[in-house]
Amino acid sequence: MAEKIEKIIDPVDRELIKQELTKERFGRTTRKGGNEIYIINAHNSPNTMREIGRLRELSFRSAGGGTKKAIDIDQYDTSELCYQQLIVWSPEDEEIIGGLRFINCAKIISDDKDQFIPMSTSHYFKFSEQFKKEFLPYAIELGRSWVQPMYQPSVNPRKGLFALDNLWDGLAVLTVVYPNLKYFFGKVTMYPDYHEESRDFLLFFLQKYFPDKDGLATSMYPLNQSYDAEKFKALLANKDFKEGFKVLTHFVRENGENVPPLMNIYMHLSPTMRSFGTAVNPDFGGVEETGIVVTIADIYEDKKERHILPILNK
Repeated sequence: MAEKIEKIIDPVDRELIKQELTKERFGRTTRKGGNEIYIINAHNSPNTMREIGRLRELSFRSAGGGTKKAIDIDQYDTSELCYQQLIVWSPEDEEIIGGLRFINCAKIISDDKDQFIPMSTSHYFKFSEQFKKEFLPYAIELGRSWVQPMYQPSVNPRKGLFALDNLWDGLAVLTVVYPNLKYFFGKVTMYPDYHEESRDFLLFFLQKYFPDKDGLATSMYPLNQSYDAEKFKALLANKDFKEGFKVLTHFVRENGENVPPLMNIYMHLSPTMRSFGTAVNPDFGGVEETGIVVTIADIYEDKKERHILPILNK
């Protein structure tokens, strides 16, 4: 029986959204494009949350994922200890360009060893005691990162060029709001229609250059893979990350693909990033989620200068 696909809700009245984007929820103006970063949640900005849910479903569905429901809002968006929503707002267009959701893990963990940690990643990855003790108290989990279709570079080259960059300006705000923050972690999504051998090579590449040597997290729904490991080893033999990335880029382009933009950004963010393997997400169109953790102190200096220092120096 075919899965029922619901019609996505109509856009939310812009005046209702603008009333909720108040000064106390303002983070910063973006470095490029003159857009604005806001942090809201479902309780203080219910209309904006509905528009986020609409745009998330529109964005993910157009890429081959999504919930197939009329709106992408779940219990993590609406619970008492809910995720916060970081959005990029265009005052010129009166549109939400993109966003992500996040939660300060220190607020949701306890000393109970058997506790189910109420965050999205807990459904797909099992965390080691080391990760729970040494990382989670100083971490923010990021998820549901999206740029709406109207601002994709392929659709709107002028404005789409800055969309992902604006989101990184938003993440810089979190380093100020949460002074004890040491780690970003979460999932990077790939879609089932991505060329299979290119996907396998990309994930092999992540395991080679960004391994999780301490076994901090393991996939609960591991991706079924069957590939020629010797072929991939030979392609990357004696190559550092920079040289290996050129090989990866060439390989996926020969198969009609690109390295997914968010994956590309994370790989060039920090040399100490760790990847946790890949899980299939049955609740979101069968997309493939690769877990990662980034140590903020190890982010490349040029990235800090571009995104973080401008807000620290204000």
